[in-house]
Amino acid sequence: MSDLICITNRTLCGTNFLGQIRKIAEARPYAILLREKDLPEYEYRALAGQVLAVCRTYGVRCILHTFTETAMRLHADALHLPMHLLRDLNNTQKARFSRLGASCHSISDAEEAEALGCTYITAGHIFATDCKKGAPPRGLSFLADVCGAVHIPVYAIGGMTGKNHSLALRAGAAGSCIMSGAMSCKNPAAYFKTF
Repeated sequence: MSDLICITNRTLCGTNFLGQIRKIAEARPYAILLREKDLPEYEYRALAGQVLAVCRTYGVRCILHTFTETAMRLHADALHLPMHLLRDLNNTQKARFSRLGASCHSISDAEEAEALGCTYITAGHIFATDCKKGAPPRGLSFLADVCGAVHIPVYAIGGMTGKNHSLALRAGAAGSCIMSGAMSCKNPAAYFKTF
């Protein structure tokens, strides 16, 4: 198993999203994070059920995003939230998940996420990326500062490639989050080997 979290974006892989998820799962990343922010919850729930089934088949962790109720209904054991939703999560809800993550954009976010019970966080964006066009990257020193401020695994996000992944690891990250490369490549196993 690798140290890569694949973040989904079904608009990047044409019409065969579940086929791409199968190929990614077969390549054994650390996890697949089903983000799909544009979907209403009822559509996300239907898709999440299918993705969870694929991940279970291949023994890959599936992390659901944003929709706490859906994650609990589907008996998901991992959930990732933006900070504003994490703050609203109660202890009973937190106890339902063995892995709880949050998207952090500052050292104070990271410290707060850890205090609120997160078992890992993502920190970014570290490098320039088309997903954040025009927004300056926070860079490796930011990543190192976040990693030094918390005692939970930190995954670098934003512009991560095979060329800069090792730099993130040296800065203290547990791994990297990737989206466009994983969603659009024909051979995820070969792509992961570049990291």
